[in-house]
Amino acid sequence: MPLSKGYACLKGRPIGNRVATGSKPHYQVHVSANGVHYRIAINVQSSDGSEVQYLVRSHFVHPITDSLSGLAQGRIAVPSAPGGIALDFIRGNLAQPWEFVPLPMSAPGPDNDLNEKLDAYVQRAMADELAMVYAFGEPWGPETNKADDYFGFLPGNGIHDIHMNQGNPRGAFFNDNGPWQDGGLIFEFPEQAQWVAVFLKFQSQAWHSDDETGHPTLPGDPDFPNDPHHPIDPNEIPPRTVPDGLVRIIAAYVNDVRSPERETVTLLNTSDTPVSLEGWSIADKQKNKMQLSGSIGPGATLVVPIVAPVALSNKGGIISLLDERGIKVHGVSYTKAQAQQPGRTIPFQI
Repeated sequence: MPLSKGYACLKGRPIGNRVATGSKPHYQVHVSANGVHYRIAINVQSSDGSEVQYLVRSHFVHPITDSLSGLAQGRIAVPSAPGGIALDFIRGNLAQPWEFVPLPMSAPGPDNDLNEKLDAYVQRAMADELAMVYAFGEPWGPETNKADDYFGFLPGNGIHDIHMNQGNPRGAFFNDNGPWQDGGLIFEFPEQAQWVAVFLKFQSQAWHSDDETGHPTLPGDPDFPNDPHHPIDPNEIPPRTVPDGLVRIIAAYVNDVRSPERETVTLLNTSDTPVSLEGWSIADKQKNKMQLSGSIGPGATLVVPIVAPVALSNKGGIISLLDERGIKVHGVSYTKAQAQQPGRTIPFQI
């Protein structure tokens, strides 16, 4: 089941904040959106006391930003589906699993805990009259008879679950799982033409999840739910032989000056052994897939010509590399601006 109260995006100006303290710590942000007040509640510690994993992209580049900048201020419901502004860490190629680092809520010293990481960008946005914050998660309110617990405005109104909302193991949050409903915090600094994204996940959450339910899907993982919704016997499926990111997408040629247009994707094998690509595929933004074959040598690159039905849009898109079972091993994204350079290959950070 998805988030019980729906999925939403809040756009507005941050005008106040409270650092996280206490037994249920959340970093709080007071937001004004055309005169309507909201609170963003951001988890900085798991309910079991473990550290939250975080990723900050100080120069966030993704096709979603083209859509966000045109939104009106306020909170809107967001369909949990591809093709819009919904966040999905996995399917939207927003992040890679190895990029997330656990960090304590608070610790002695500068810039070494989640309170400080969040506070740096919130304070910067508060000081910049043109800056906007976009919060994705589950909404609450308006609570007509209750003032906000932290900032006192009435009615109480806000958004929480600003973290990954899939891959939860069986337990209290299992029913919150769902694809295309991940939480996140994105800042826009127009004067610097800069976007900053903050993504959070709990250490208990599995990276790979079911496309329909958002439940953990990889048999053999400790948090794989062996229940009626997943009748596959994990013992009948061989363990994964190629870890995430061992083969990566490092470049794409999406805007050819020749006719007929020729598009390519370049792969890199980061290991010291050959990797078979039999049964693997490349998928585009629309989830169209083309099959791969052969292998890629140790430390070698492979330029893959793109053929129908896969197409790399000149308006921005995502490219995913899937193994023989359809499990994503790597993914990248590019913007419309990057694609509007005919005859140039787009490089991706590895």
